[in-house]
Amino acid sequence: MARDNDTSSNKKQQKNKAKAPKRSKWRWVWATLGWLTLLGFAAVLFAGGAVFGYVSSIVKDDPVRSRADIEAKINHNEMTGFAYFRDGSGIGQLRSEEDRRPISYDEIPASVIDAVIAIEDNNFDHHIGVDFKGTMRAVKQRLLKEDIQTGGSTLTQQLARRVFLNLDKTDNRKVKEILLAVRLERFLSKPEIITAYLNKVPFGNGSNGYQVYGVKAAAKGIFNITNLNDLNIAQTAYLAGLPQLPSAYSAFNGKGDFNEEAFARAIKRQQLVLFRMLEENKISREQYNEALAFDIKGSLAQQTKKAYETYPYLMLETERQGALVIAMMNNPEMSKEELLGSPQLLEEARQQLLTGGYRVYTTIDKQVYNSMHKVSENADNFSPYSEKKGLEQVAAIMLDNRTGAILGMIEGRDFYTEQMNYATQMKRQPGSTMKPIAAYLPAMELGLIQPASIIDDSPIILRDYSKGYHIPVNASGGYKGLVTARTALNESRNVPAVKVFNQTVGIEQAWEFSKKLGITTLVEEDYGAQTGVLGGLKYGVTVEELTNAYSTIANGGEFTDAYMIEKITDFKGNVVYKHKVEPERVFSEQTAYLMTDMLRTVITDGTAKSLKSDFKGYGKIPIVGKTGSTQNYADVWFMGYTPDISLGVWIGYKEPINTLSNAGKSRARSIWAKVMNEVTESKPEIFENKQFDKPEGIVTKTVSGYSGKLPTALTQQAGKMVTDIFNAKYVPTESDDVLVRAKYVTYEGVNYIPHDTTPSDMVLEKVVMKREKPIKELVDDLQKAFSSMKGGHKSLSFYMPKDAGEDAPTKLDPRVDDGKDPSAPGDVQMTSAGGAAKITFAKNAEKDVVGYRLYRSTGGGPFQSTGNVVLTGQDTMFTDSGSGGNYAYHITAVDVAGRESAPSAVVSFDSWEGIRNPGDSDPGSLPEPDLDNLAPPSAPAQVGVLSNEQEITVTWGANASEEHITTYQIYFSDTADGTYSRLGSTPSTQFSFKTDAASGWIRVTAINALGESSPSASVQFNN
Repeated sequence: MARDNDTSSNKKQQKNKAKAPKRSKWRWVWATLGWLTLLGFAAVLFAGGAVFGYVSSIVKDDPVRSRADIEAKINHNEMTGFAYFRDGSGIGQLRSEEDRRPISYDEIPASVIDAVIAIEDNNFDHHIGVDFKGTMRAVKQRLLKEDIQTGGSTLTQQLARRVFLNLDKTDNRKVKEILLAVRLERFLSKPEIITAYLNKVPFGNGSNGYQVYGVKAAAKGIFNITNLNDLNIAQTAYLAGLPQLPSAYSAFNGKGDFNEEAFARAIKRQQLVLFRMLEENKISREQYNEALAFDIKGSLAQQTKKAYETYPYLMLETERQGALVIAMMNNPEMSKEELLGSPQLLEEARQQLLTGGYRVYTTIDKQVYNSMHKVSENADNFSPYSEKKGLEQVAAIMLDNRTGAILGMIEGRDFYTEQMNYATQMKRQPGSTMKPIAAYLPAMELGLIQPASIIDDSPIILRDYSKGYHIPVNASGGYKGLVTARTALNESRNVPAVKVFNQTVGIEQAWEFSKKLGITTLVEEDYGAQTGVLGGLKYGVTVEELTNAYSTIANGGEFTDAYMIEKITDFKGNVVYKHKVEPERVFSEQTAYLMTDMLRTVITDGTAKSLKSDFKGYGKIPIVGKTGSTQNYADVWFMGYTPDISLGVWIGYKEPINTLSNAGKSRARSIWAKVMNEVTESKPEIFENKQFDKPEGIVTKTVSGYSGKLPTALTQQAGKMVTDIFNAKYVPTESDDVLVRAKYVTYEGVNYIPHDTTPSDMVLEKVVMKREKPIKELVDDLQKAFSSMKGGHKSLSFYMPKDAGEDAPTKLDPRVDDGKDPSAPGDVQMTSAGGAAKITFAKNAEKDVVGYRLYRSTGGGPFQSTGNVVLTGQDTMFTDSGSGGNYAYHITAVDVAGRESAPSAVVSFDSWEGIRNPGDSDPGSLPEPDLDNLAPPSAPAQVGVLSNEQEITVTWGANASEEHITTYQIYFSDTADGTYSRLGSTPSTQFSFKTDAASGWIRVTAINALGESSPSASVQFNN
């Protein structure tokens, strides 16, 4: 058994040995295949790893974008914003070098899509974001450096590049672009991709020079077509060809000028687009030929200027105010003032406004705005350009009184010289235009004054820590004394306003009141500005705010904040902001009406009388207003209003150090009138109300012109009463208590109680007034202030009010008897004309002399008193008409104790020998009049007038000696052909008088024994 087994085993071994070579052969084959497979797999893994590593190295820093991120980026479009006038007509595109007008897929015609796909990506509907065939073609062209290079990028790739990547042509960017395109196709539909593409790609410049982005902006900018459905095939193909090289194909440059060469290149590109559309069966042969024949050039939009060239000031102001509105919407917890102090928040809001596709509707009326600028753009209305001062500037604002809407403005004269908006951004000192706002309005509202209230226009001494003391003066010079509030405002007198501001109302209360009228520029330092009511502020005010304050008066005491942005909508037309008019009662209708009536007489009788002739609508449209100017006329203003609108005007130079010329001093009034003339002609419907509505509670009352209280018999005797309107709540109930009848003497301009020894003929007696501050106290205070004033001062007489002589005496005459008789007056001289004598003399040196007496001798008789006296302080001159024939005069001096001096030297007149003065050796002679041949006198000739600090001097030529003129009469009238009243008479050929009238007319007549002549020619004076 064992052997058999061995045999069997050997056979098997032999069999196995015989088969061994065959097994080794297949093992090698399979081993080789295995190794090749393994090596191939390893090669694939290596290549894939290399590619993966390469791609990974490129995209390692790029984020993996989510669907939400991709959709947000794709759907976000910076959109062009636009501004509109009040009537909805366009002002222009908000500031940007680009014009973007996104549209939805439904708004895009099929022809536009067909044209773009045909030229840019004819496999668009089928690829997954990448067209491999096109890509390989582009690679081959690049490797072989072929003449024709195509990008090979699909529309999806172009979109990915524009939205997520930069536009540099690099291999790295291409890889990123491919990967992003595939991801976009995963998350977005084909309509979403083509819509995004057509909204974001550039198409070159439009006819206004803006770079147009998106097909809708391109259609508008290049063909002036708003609805894409209105594009024909030729125009569609033209637009579709532009995105490849928009700068090279742009028919317009950055200014909107036509570019012939670029247009020619664009036409070749358009022809290629049409050919591709024909190849792709998107158009028929007939449509193709028709499109080729179409006159594209003739259909291009006409060149237009950018809105920032046509309305530069207005566009910038719209942008500024629109940004403020956006900032207020974004930050509702912050006030307007806080936001204005936050440049960062305002800039963020501005960028949002400019790129958010907003439509900003303003309150600006196009006709009003253009009419206002017609005035400002006429150089003849202003002073010539000055190399030293620059351009004489103007700013103006016109507001709707009821709503506060800004209807128009003048922001300056030359945007390219000075771009600041002078109407809304500039702060300047308001001068006298602040008087109604900070003085008279709050005082009337509090019942402290009424138009007929009396204010003492006499010096107020203010503490000045740099100069010691400051004494405000009136622009016209001098002090008028007791005046009504209406008169003070009419004549724009500074001192009464300062007194009301400082003493009657108080600075703090005055400024708090002003803030309620929209004056926001006040700062802490202004609360210490004692002359702030005259414009002495830290920074000043803006034209907009001051006009807004005046419009509050016109609006019956209700403040409505001035505004320019009516509403803002998004690009779909949804209203995101709408201004709400919120009137706020600041003062009563009665106070508003009283102030309006006071400002009415500023024009009829005051500082703005020129408007009666300058404004063509005067008498048809009621106007009121207030003038204002600053020291040396660095600024001049006029704030005026009608029942419907308020118009504020400022004139000056950029730098306040530069002052206006003489002609420029009245410029604000003249520009105001010119603007009103233009606007009333171009937009008459604005001025629908023909009167200011009078509210209940306004009454008319006659009061004392000395106290503003009810008149008494003494008031009537004094003859100074005032009739004016009142708020019925504040009609005076007390009687006049300032008038008294008193005896007094005047010394150095002050009325005193006379000594018992003072002769009665040296004492005056009349009705006088008890001032709140007697003149004697004023003099003492002035003299005390003079000793501490570092800047110098004028003479004491300058500060004496004109009615100082009406002051009731409060102290005893300070002159003390020296115990001696006065010396006789010296230097006595006489002149004569027509028998009337003028005797002059030198005042005595003694301090106790109270006056002088005139004595006359007639026909050689004894000297007798004429009853004429000259008091110390008066002009040292007597006038006596004589008694005919021969007469002589002498003068005596009288002292406080009643002592009289010896007679002065005698002066005499003889009708045959003439005048004999002391020391004359050869008296002149005057012929005795021949009464039989004497004729009535002729009218005086050569009449002239000279104005000097409200004193008018009239001169004329003497009549012929044979007319024997005894005196001349001087007459005055407000108008050349009005009623003339006699001012006075004189034997000389000169006459002086003082008047507060701004202008008037003078006539002179001559008188002799046979009567009065006809009047001379009328001569006008201007004070």
